Parts: sequence; C-alpha cells; structure tokens
Amino acid sequence: MKVVIVGAVAAGMSAATRLRRLDENAEIVVLEAGAHVSFANCGLPYYVGGVIEDRGSLLLQTPESLHARFALDVRTHSRAVDIDAEAHTVTVSTADGDTYLESYDHLVLSPGARPIVPDVPGAERTLVLRDVADVDRMAEHTADARTAVVIGGGFVGLEVAENLRHRGLDVTVVELAPQVLGALDAEMAVRVQDRLERHGVRVLTGAQVTEITPDSAVVSGPEGEQTLPADMVVASIGVNPDSTLARAAGADLGPRGAILVDDDMRTSVPGIYAVGDAAAKRDAFADGPTLIPLANLANRHGRRVADVITGHAGRGRPSIGTAVVGVFGLTAAVTGRTERRLRGEGRACRAIHTHPMDHAGYYPGASAMALKLLVDPVTDQILGAQGVGEAGVDKRIDVIATAIHGGLTASELADLELAYAPAYGSAKDPVNMLGYVAENLSVGESPSIQWHELADADDAPMVVDVRSAAEHSRGTVVPPWGQEPVNIPVDDLRARHDELPRDRRIVVHCQVGQRGHTATRLLRQLGYDAINLDGGYLTWRDGVRTLQPVAAPA
Repeated sequence: MKVVIVGAVAAGMSAATRLRRLDENAEIVVLEAGAHVSFANCGLPYYVGGVIEDRGSLLLQTPESLHARFALDVRTHSRAVDIDAEAHTVTVSTADGDTYLESYDHLVLSPGARPIVPDVPGAERTLVLRDVADVDRMAEHTADARTAVVIGGGFVGLEVAENLRHRGLDVTVVELAPQVLGALDAEMAVRVQDRLERHGVRVLTGAQVTEITPDSAVVSGPEGEQTLPADMVVASIGVNPDSTLARAAGADLGPRGAILVDDDMRTSVPGIYAVGDAAAKRDAFADGPTLIPLANLANRHGRRVADVITGHAGRGRPSIGTAVVGVFGLTAAVTGRTERRLRGEGRACRAIHTHPMDHAGYYPGASAMALKLLVDPVTDQILGAQGVGEAGVDKRIDVIATAIHGGLTASELADLELAYAPAYGSAKDPVNMLGYVAENLSVGESPSIQWHELADADDAPMVVDVRSAAEHSRGTVVPPWGQEPVNIPVDDLRARHDELPRDRRIVVHCQVGQRGHTATRLLRQLGYDAINLDGGYLTWRDGVRTLQPVAAPA
C-alpha cells in the first residue's frame, strides 16, 4: 500500500506517523511545499514576542528525524500542483522548477488554509503568520519597528498584538466588527478589550484599514478617517481553506471552499481523503458542515484518517469548537455556540452568567472570573460556554466541553465530582454552580432576565438592588427609563418588603446574581412578581457598554 500525504504539519504528520505505527510495510510519502515540517505553528506569535527564545524549539521534527524513527519519505520544497484522480497520480513541482508524477493508492490532502489579506492599496506590505518563513519575516521587521497596526481582533490577532507590545512597539488593533474576539459574546469580550487597553494596546472596533502606505495605515471608522503610523502592518483577519488541489481532482466543496468529507474523512473522489484546516467538519449543533480551523481537530482527524486507511474501526465525532487565548495574563476561552450565533440561527437559548472565584475565596490569591453557559430551554442541552478571567478559566471550559461531548445536560453539571482543595477550587466548583442555576431555571424555581432584555422591557419594571448601601453607592443598575433602583439589602428584605408594589413586576439585582436569587425566591413566596437579573450588576455593567452605537465603516 502506498499513501501520499500533501502537507506535513499538524494533520498531515499525525496521519503519517499513525499510519506507520499501524502498518510497518506501507510506503508513505509526504509532500511539503515549504522548507519546514511538523513545526509548532501555534507558538509562532510567542517567538515574535520573545516569550519563546529559541527558534529551534518551534521545529519539532525534520525530514531526517522522521525517516529515522518512522521510515517516512518526507520531501520539502515539493509542491503538489495537480491530481489525476483516474490515474491515481499527483503532479509535484520541485524547488528547481522541475515536475514529476507521484502515484498513490490513497491520497490524503492536508494543505491547510491561506491567510486572508485585505484587498486595499498597499496590501503587499502586510505580514501574515502561518509558518516558519512568516515568523522569520515578522521577527526581522520587529527588530527595527516602533509602531504596528494589527488588522483583525481574533485569537491570533490578539496574540500578535500582545507579543508586539512585549517587544515595546506601539500597537493598534483594527477590527471591523463592533468587538474583539468574535468567538465570544459582546459582554464577555469587552473584558478582553479592557485588558488590551490597560496594557497600552489601542483598539479600534467598527473600523477597517482602507489603505497601507510605506509608513502608515489609513483607517476608516466611527471616529472618521485617520492615519496611523505603522512601521509594520499584520493581517490577521482569518483564513480560507486551501482547496485548490481538491477542486482540480473534482472533489465536492462546502462553505468558503472547504473540502467536503464524510465521517471517515473521505472526499467525494474515491481514494482521496482530506484533513486539517482545508477540510470541513461535521457540526455538533446543526446539520451540515462547518469550518473550525483548530490544531487539536487537525491532529485528531489526521490520526482518524490513518485508522480508516488501514481498516480500523471508525470513531467519527462531530466538532464543537473549543478554543482558548491568553492576553496580558487574562484568559478567554469558549466552547460550542455563542448566544449571538444561536439567535442568528433562530434557535432559542437560555443564558446563565456567573462570576465565581477560581478557587476558595479565603485561600490567598483567589481571583474572579466571568462564566457564561448557553442552554436549550426545552431539552436542557448544553449549547456553549464562555469564560474570561485571571485563572481557572481553561479548566472550567474544558470540563464543559467534555460534558457536551458526553451528552450531559446543563442541570447534570451540578452533580459532577470535581477535584477540590482550597488552592484549586471550591467545594461548589464554578461548573457545579452553573449546574445549580441551570437546574433552578429548568424547574422554574427562580426565573431570570438578561441584561439586554432589561433594556427592551416595555413594562418598566421596578429595579431593586439587594446589595449593601455601600455597594449600591459605587454603581447600580439604571434601566433605560432612568428610574433610580430601590436599595433594600437582602438581609433587610423580610422586614421591608412592604415598601415594594404588588401590582408591578420587580427585577432584583445584586453584584453577581447569587443574592439576587435568594431575594427573588423570598419575594415570589411572599406573592410578588419578582425576577432575578442574571449575572447581576457586573454582567449588566459589561453588557450595556457594548450597546453604544458604532458608526458603520466608510
């Protein structure tokens, strides 16, 4: 059996090494257009910033080491340029311009994705960051640069911005959307923007670069047109699947040109498979394919295709999309759907916001995080989760991603037995607490209202702040109709509830929602039409900041 693999990074190399472990007699040829194989592309921004000092540590393997351990025929500077599916051959172009035909029994396409570069005057000056050659160019420019503009505020864009700032550059992030980190909902992402700005990174949202000059970038946005000094301009506005070869072979393509595959990574062309960023994934939350260009999926699917080729039992699973990013000591993580996407799809969802400590509050060093859980209000299915905080966020999102994979409901999060010691968590872990809230809501024990629903309320409910007077004085929820909330601390509510009207809906709020839940339960049992503001004052404060109008870019 002869297997040819196009692309020698995450998915391609995972497929090649797994194939060898499963079949010692297979002939395995790996074609790589670039100069390097099996490099740590997720570490590239950190080499630019000097966090990773040794460039060599990014190069995980070489053709020689792969041949020595796995007997792989790995050929760099070898670009696959065409496929003859009937003849089972690949046309390969070499560094010196020659071409030759390579035959195959099975062909695995893992060409990755191509960075999107803005179509504006001067775009040829932009830098991208996808491979080792890119990082070398960026590191060379960084040595002499003082100012930089990063186009795009997604995961990679923010990693680049942070690392350029570590190098001492004045950095501006330009994002077309009204927020950074579109993978999060707005009230969560605003915390990331705060952290960027606190560390000297200027953030322009609702804006776009319209021209790049030799030393500047022209930006159009809510503040009008402005020219920003830019010794460097980095494009980080996403990627498009590299499906050129698949198209040449006659394979079916899906969203944005991604290669359509079945659960076994097979394309529509017999004998040809596709994995990694170029291939569409099966969506865990909807019918049809989706694009999720993440390294963990690429490695998983590379391993999976090797199993299929060698006749091992298949274990195809849909993808949920789990990702994490660190920005100046702040962690932001997400799994599954956002509320914005669910509502855009016309799907009902219930949102739960909490603000727990990452470990026991009485143990030194505890810090608060913001968590958001999205739940199907009918089935209690977990649809997604997000977290932002100093510590412990990745752990909680990983637990919820595992729960989604295992088919647990939101209420069942309450029953998870998670490791506890004061330095690591709480007896009621933040994930358990999300489960408790979900359980309360599922049985109608304590109905809640979202921060954005309060803004749309047409019955002008009375807002009651059940925090202390000191907390109230430092900031409180002010609804659009401008009525100052009544302040009755929760501990005084039994004695003072007669001060509240019985013929008007009451929205209760505290700092994070927990005391509000207690107050809501009390008032409802006393006959009041009371409802809790989900996530309390902190979620409302973050959310209303995102409602400021953003002018459309010119």
